[in-house]
Amino acid sequence: MAGDVVNFILLSLSSIFIIINPLAATLFFVTLTSGMGHAEKQQVAKDACRYAFLILVIFALLGSIVLDLFGITIDAFRIGGGILLFGIGMEMVYARTSRTKMTATERYESMDTDDISVMPMAIPMIAGPGAIATTIVLESEALGSVIQKAVILASITIAIVTTYVMMTRSEQIVSRVGQKESRVINRLMGMLLIAIAVQFVITGLRSAFPLLAGA
Repeated sequence: MAGDVVNFILLSLSSIFIIINPLAATLFFVTLTSGMGHAEKQQVAKDACRYAFLILVIFALLGSIVLDLFGITIDAFRIGGGILLFGIGMEMVYARTSRTKMTATERYESMDTDDISVMPMAIPMIAGPGAIATTIVLESEALGSVIQKAVILASITIAIVTTYVMMTRSEQIVSRVGQKESRVINRLMGMLLIAIAVQFVITGLRSAFPLLAGA
C-alpha cells in the first residue's frame, strides 16, 4: 500500500511538473513582458499562475464528471492523453515549442494585448491541453482515494508555485541560463514525458482490451 502511494506521488509530481515546464513558461514570460515595468511583471506572473492553478484544480476535482458528461471512458481519455503528451514530448526532445502550448498566432496577438495573464500565459502556456489531460488521467488513477487526490493537488501546487517563483525572478534566471542549457533541460524533460506518455497508453490499452494483458 505504501509502495503504491509512493509510486503515485512520483508519477503525479513528475508528470505535472514536466508538462507545465516552469522554465519554458518563464522564457515566454520574459519575451511577452519585455516592455513592462517590474511591478506590472509581478502582477502578470501572479495572475497567470492563479488562473492556471484554479483551472487545473477544477479538473483535478471534477475530471471524471466532465468525462461522464460527454460519455468519454477514462481508457479512451488515457490513450488520447498519452498520445498528446507523446507529441509534446517529441517536440521538447527536438527543442521545439509545442503547438499545444502556444501557436504562432497567439504569440503574435499577445504582443498587442493589454492583459496577457489569462491568454496566453495561464491558457495555454501553463494550463494547456497537456496539463489538463494529465490532471484528468491522474484523477482517474486516484480511484476515489483522498490521499491520492491530495497528492495531485499538492503536485499542481508545487509546479505552479515553482513557475511563479521562476517568473518573479525571470531576469536573474535568463541571465544565467543560456539557450544551450535550456535546450538540454527541455530535451531531458521531453524524454521523461515520452516515457510517461507511453505508460499512459499502455495502461489504457490494457484496461480497454484485457486480452492484451493476458487476461
